[in-house]
Amino acid sequence: MLFNSIEFALFLPIVFALYWFATNKSLKLQNILLLIASYFFYACWDWRFLFLLMFSTLLDYFTGLKLDQVTNRRNKKIWLWISITINLGFLVFFKYYNFFIDSFAQMFSAAGLHFSPITLNIILPVGISFYTFHGLSYVIDIYNGKIKSEKSFVDYAVFVSFFPLLVAGPIERASHLLPQIKKERTFDYGRAVDGLRQILWGLFKKIVIADQCATYANLIFNSPEDFTGSTLIIGALFFTFQIYGDFSGYSDIALGTARLFGIELLRNFAFPYFSRDIAEFWRRWHISLSSWFRDYLYIPLGGSKGGTWMKVRNIFIIFLVSGFWHGANWTFILWGALNALYFLPLLLSNRNRVNLEIVAAGKTFPTFREAFNIAITFTLTVFAWIFFRAEDIGHAFGYISRIFTAPFFPVTVFEGIYQALGAAVVIVFFMLIEWKGREQQYAIAKLGFTWSRPWRWAFYSFIIFLIGMFMETNEMPFIYFQF
Repeated sequence: MLFNSIEFALFLPIVFALYWFATNKSLKLQNILLLIASYFFYACWDWRFLFLLMFSTLLDYFTGLKLDQVTNRRNKKIWLWISITINLGFLVFFKYYNFFIDSFAQMFSAAGLHFSPITLNIILPVGISFYTFHGLSYVIDIYNGKIKSEKSFVDYAVFVSFFPLLVAGPIERASHLLPQIKKERTFDYGRAVDGLRQILWGLFKKIVIADQCATYANLIFNSPEDFTGSTLIIGALFFTFQIYGDFSGYSDIALGTARLFGIELLRNFAFPYFSRDIAEFWRRWHISLSSWFRDYLYIPLGGSKGGTWMKVRNIFIIFLVSGFWHGANWTFILWGALNALYFLPLLLSNRNRVNLEIVAAGKTFPTFREAFNIAITFTLTVFAWIFFRAEDIGHAFGYISRIFTAPFFPVTVFEGIYQALGAAVVIVFFMLIEWKGREQQYAIAKLGFTWSRPWRWAFYSFIIFLIGMFMETNEMPFIYFQF
């Protein structure tokens, strides 16, 4: 079930009505309803994998109880590693089995040895990378004494499978979400309206920005040999806005939907394309994943406290693992390595935490230096996205090579070029709104509050009009469902 589907447009108000009007007298009934709704939501993808989600939930629930019960440190570690091994085992099997087998076959072939790999026709369970990390953070936090195990299975299961975040995050922490699940919730009209506003902006990002950009990004990336260098750059720019509109749009819808039920999820994006350096970009892009790797991988490895070699090693580990988390392809690993190279100069010069606040806070325009730094960071990011989007490493290097070797001008006239120009105009409008609202939790959180009601509703109506005008007959899946 897609957020941008008719099915979800029917599902959400039904669950909302039952939640606030049929079960509002009992927190336990509300949580049971959320669990049933979440399992139904997931089963709409493929009901067979619902059992995998349930098994993972049961595993970490009972592991958490055992970690609190045993007092011997050695036994605690055994239970911890049982959970980690089984969870990562499922993740590796479903997501990386064929990748490892094919990579070994290529390695043996390069050495002149014959190896016939046995590959499997494996379907990747939607959301497995996200709910696996939910469970892992839970058991690790219990092991480290940061939280206590949850006694209510229903409450824990809702934490793992809450439908707004189930298939593409944000990656929640038990310390943040579980207390909200266990606390009585009352309907707040202002919070609900704010949630609807964020859902609206998320749908705009997905349908008007991401889906339109996808059309032209796919066209250009699928046959780079047919285009001039300038057109290939345009293709990379379209993908840059596609992936941001798609993933941050999903996160906005997820956060807005959760707010309708009185729950606040972790913020996942904070206007990353206005970053002044790569370190700031990674504090603002997919925040829940970046912070997860920081807390559960980077810091345990020693973080940036050791010598130069340790700092370099840890940065490469965290970025390579982050790249590999995104998919079973060498392009993601190379994308991670490239971002590590971008990050290293800032870390080694102790300038990785210089830009902590939003750019030009309280001002209309950035300074020339800020604008220059934003432009440089954005350019580096666009270049890295080429590897992320490419089908394989050969495709990536071929695309980049043609940018510099093919004639640069004119822009290639392709089918739909005038519609692409219209999409570019909408992107400019979108980025202006994002800039205007960059100090808020999302771009239109406060936009129009000082306007008269007719003007404010005219703006919302215009956004709805654009969503309706650009909506495709067939719903477009979200990019991060494949991760």
